[in-house]
Amino acid sequence: MKQTTPIFIGRILFLLFLLTLSGCKSLPVEPQMRFDAVSWNDLSGWREDALNEAFPAWLLSCRALTKSTKSRAQWENVCNVAQKIDPDNPIQVRAYFEQYFVPHRVIVESQASGVVREGLITGYYEPIVHGSRVPTERFRYPVYARPDDLLTVELDALFPELKGKVVRGRLVGNKVVPYFPRETLDQPHARVNALVLCYMEDIMDVFFLQVQGSGRVLLEDGTLLRVGYSDQNGHPYRAIGGVLVARGEIPKEKMSMQAIRRWGEEHPKAVPELLNQNPSYVFFRELPPSTDALDLSVNGPIGALGVPLLANRAIAVDRNKLPLGAPVFIATTLPDQTPLKRLTMAQDTGGAIAGALRADFFFGSGDGAGALAGEMKNAGQLWVLLPKDGFAQK
Repeated sequence: MKQTTPIFIGRILFLLFLLTLSGCKSLPVEPQMRFDAVSWNDLSGWREDALNEAFPAWLLSCRALTKSTKSRAQWENVCNVAQKIDPDNPIQVRAYFEQYFVPHRVIVESQASGVVREGLITGYYEPIVHGSRVPTERFRYPVYARPDDLLTVELDALFPELKGKVVRGRLVGNKVVPYFPRETLDQPHARVNALVLCYMEDIMDVFFLQVQGSGRVLLEDGTLLRVGYSDQNGHPYRAIGGVLVARGEIPKEKMSMQAIRRWGEEHPKAVPELLNQNPSYVFFRELPPSTDALDLSVNGPIGALGVPLLANRAIAVDRNKLPLGAPVFIATTLPDQTPLKRLTMAQDTGGAIAGALRADFFFGSGDGAGALAGEMKNAGQLWVLLPKDGFAQK
């Protein structure tokens, strides 16, 4: 029998990708992004921010950026200098950023919308939920590791013009088909070719764990399991909050994670059908235990950059638009309309985070952080800080 080679699989997956575009006479022109260099005075709130509080997060970014062969050349100099800075000295930290970086305002321009300087800032957090390593009458809903039969193909390996495009699927004989959607994976007796990391008592807990991308699970024996994002099934993300708004179940102005949970508690039989409206499904990996896993001030979840996230100083971005690991100054407001203007690090990504003017602010771990994250959905501006000695934009 003829072997199915990776190239063959990749080309079939590419054809599947093209089929999703069928019916279109022409592809829409993507909005053009640019970084406009500005002065530090143009950053509203820069002078008032305690930059030294963000410096530990920047050192973590440097740890990853200088290890990667793709990014080392562009970040190595500023990261080497950072090692000589006293992180507890606010004056030194501010002088470092202003001497070695240039702020660039993130701007998007399109034929439809013109020049846009403001985007959407949402929030996320690390849930802490109860669970079990084995299924019980109470804990019935599985949290899956990455399935063994999930294929992932980065299309730019075959077609450079499709940089950043990834297709996922599975093999059935010699045929590549889409991977199972949420509706199949959430079936009580689904035959998923994956390890179960733990079980939870509420399917909504599993869903929101997937939305957040990481979490801490307090197991029945008193130990704590930490899980982080591993992969996704390849289906598009659809916000169930938008579904509830469209159905008239929750007013748009009152939509939040907490509102969705309340709706689920009031309509338990309708929850599976609602969740199935979002076919996207996230798989997890078990993370190493922290030195003090219950101390929420340290040992944050591991983001897409591969480093722990520092509460209130990390954001998730679209890695195809903004350089992962870079310092990014944001200007927005909290749910209570208090100004939020601070330096953050682009250390994570997310399925719903798409576009240059889009960021997800990491509030930390636990219920308090969750209350803020669930309500966060405000307009905001972004400035990416790039090394003064030159940075080759993608």
